[in-house]
Formats: sequence, C-alpha cells, structure tokens
Amino acid sequence: MKPSGEQHEIVSGDLRAVVTEVGATLRELTAGGVALIDGFGPEEVCTGGRGQLLLPWPNRIRDGAYELGGRRQQLALSDPLLENAIHGLVRWSNWRLLDRSDDRVRLGITLHPQPGYPGLLELTAEYSLATEGLRIEVGAANRGSEPVPFGCGSHPYLKPAADVVDRGLLRVPARSYLEVDERLIPTGRRLPVDGTRYDFRRPRPLGDTSLDTCFADFEEPVVEYDGRRLEWDQGFHYAQLFTGDTLAPERRRRGLAVEPMSCPANAFNSGEGLLILDPGSSWRGGWRIIPA
Repeated sequence: MKPSGEQHEIVSGDLRAVVTEVGATLRELTAGGVALIDGFGPEEVCTGGRGQLLLPWPNRIRDGAYELGGRRQQLALSDPLLENAIHGLVRWSNWRLLDRSDDRVRLGITLHPQPGYPGLLELTAEYSLATEGLRIEVGAANRGSEPVPFGCGSHPYLKPAADVVDRGLLRVPARSYLEVDERLIPTGRRLPVDGTRYDFRRPRPLGDTSLDTCFADFEEPVVEYDGRRLEWDQGFHYAQLFTGDTLAPERRRRGLAVEPMSCPANAFNSGEGLLILDPGSSWRGGWRIIPA
C-alpha cells in the first residue's frame, strides 16, 4: 500500500495525471513525459501541500477560531508555528472512488460534523484530461440542518524548466495584493501592485523574489509561469503564490505554488469572499492547468 493510498492514473494523448486516494491530491501531471507540476513520488508522503485540495477553507484561520450563529468555534491549530488552522479538513482523509474512465476520475468524501466545524458536507472532485490540459472541478453540497461557511482552494506547484523557480517568466495580471501581519493573516488592507516587487502584470523573471502572497483584482483569471498556465472559473477571485522559501531545504524554490482560492486567508472571520452554504444548497467551481 502506498503512503497516499490508491493511485488513480488517467491518460489522454501525451498527457498523464495521477490522483491519490488520500486527499484527492494531484500527485503527478506530465505532458510528453515532462513534468508540469512539482509533485511527489508514489512512495512519498505529500509535503508542502503539493497538489492538495483545500476544503472547506483555503489558507489560514487566525487562532483557528471564528463565530458561527453566535457560537464560538475552535478548530485544531494545524499551523502550530503561527498558531492558526490551515488549509481545511480533508487533505489527509481517504476519498472514495465514484467514477472513472481512461481520461477522467471522480472522487468523493463526506465531511461529517466535528469540533470547530459543525457542517455536514458532501464533497466531490473530478479530474479530467483533454487536449487543452487538465480540468479540476470541485463540488460541495450542504447535507446538514444549518448554514455553514465554505471556501475552496487548491495547492499545485508549477514546475519550472530549470531546477529552481528564479529564471522562470511569471505573469500575474492582478492589480492588488493583500497586506498580511506577522502570522500571515490579512490586515484588511488591499494594496496596489504598482511600483512594488509584486507587479508581474507584464511577464518578467521571478528572480529572487520571495512570495507567500495573495493577489486580487485580476484583469484575467489566470497565472502564467514558465510555459505553464493555470486559469480558473468565476467562482475564484484570489490566487496565493508561494515560492516555497520556508519549506525543507531540499524543496525550497523547486516549484511555484499557484493556489486559486474562492476566498482569502481568515475569511471565516473577515467574511471577505466567504460563501455561506444553506441546508440543501450546493456550489461548484473549477480550474485548469494548461501546458505551453
């Protein structure tokens, strides 16, 4: 048995992807044998969130605490260094196989009520290959009896042609970024990229720029990096870019994380971009990874 459980391989032409049982994680994506993402091996445990789905919230929740219906909710501090809850509740859970074909696989999981999150959600993730690349579509349905907060994100690392990210050309057509505090929680200030090191509206090499930055106000719903393109649906309004400088030394700056998000960090408290799923309601959203 593999550390990430069953391996679901899909193929279309020269495109190949592997999605794991644990977390419905995108472990591998290649075009003509060339890696498009910086994933992880079949005998490895996922590190740095590589290819994971971030549900029912992306990024961080300050102190792992928020209020829902006048009641304080307390999540486990899964980001102990900064004392936050991070990246949702399903990254390390086993997702069941719902359907598959040669070029498509659909997985699902039931997220039951638990301390800090009283929701009962039915979650699905479908990965499908076509000539234009890989399409990922996530669905969420509230099967419980009360409204619950919800956000969605993903954490693939686009792999550069070189060994490190520095020389890759980056284009981020975003007009602003979110200022954060020392715990990487947004302060509430949305700042223009003009004249800053965060202005990648015209393609330029990433260089030694260190990013763990949430971009917003996109002119186009896309990030392009070193011949790879990640684009997303209208349900996503933010993208976190992370150069991996805080990862283990052997993984630092080996790939550029491009994380489409429906809401930014701490949305359960700020309300920014937050979705409230009423009982019986549902949500769907998706993104694509496209080779050059």
